[in-house]
Amino acid sequence: MSDPSMKLVLVTPEIPYNTGAIGRTCVALELELILIKPYGFSIDEKAVRRAGMDYWKHVQLSQYDSWQSFLDDRKPMRESLYFFEEHGAQSVYTPDYQPDAYLVFGCESKGLPIAILDGMDDRVFNLPMRSPLVRSLNLANVATAVVYQAMRTQLGG
Repeated sequence: MSDPSMKLVLVTPEIPYNTGAIGRTCVALELELILIKPYGFSIDEKAVRRAGMDYWKHVQLSQYDSWQSFLDDRKPMRESLYFFEEHGAQSVYTPDYQPDAYLVFGCESKGLPIAILDGMDDRVFNLPMRSPLVRSLNLANVATAVVYQAMRTQLGG
């Protein structure tokens, strides 16, 4: 596997199937998956492995006890952080994603904590939806759509 530069970050994920499916996408695209605790499930649960199928063992996985421990260890540049929220002011199609981007997603029920988003308004993006009938999309679906958009130039798009 090549040394990935773009990374997908899940902050306090709650649903094992979503985490497993996102892990599978990370394997397909040779991306690191970073999980920020606490989780709403055990990382060893069969549901995570089932959703990731037999690919879970190939996930390049890093785990942190908190957002702060992630920041202290990784020291990401502000410009490399991209946060995704249902009510982000900008579309995922707006930025030219940096090759070393951290694509950051919150938990399924609450999204990202206000403390993480504080002062980052210009770094928060949304995946547009046309229908007012849909309140939100599944986290695994959004993460997959976003990562393919972010990697479009790397993937030849």
